[in-house]
Amino acid sequence: MSHKFNVGDHVTWNSEAGRVGGTITKIHTQDFDYKGHTRRASSDDPQYEIKSDKTDHIAAHKAAVLTKTAEKPDS
Repeated sequence: MSHKFNVGDHVTWNSEAGRVGGTITKIHTQDFDYKGHTRRASSDDPQYEIKSDKTDHIAAHKAAVLTKTAEKPDS
């Protein structure tokens, strides 16, 4: 099973606050509970848990909204 992204990859995505960056910490290939809601995931369409670089907030997103970047920027 091959994923578009791997644990440890640095990615960015758009949020209400603008462009956000973080590191993938987990890959979900089955439905899972996230902040009280069921998030849909499968082997063909996984969801990625990402730890934000700036706030340590954990987000969950599908690959379609993520862009892989080189490395975590120094800031």
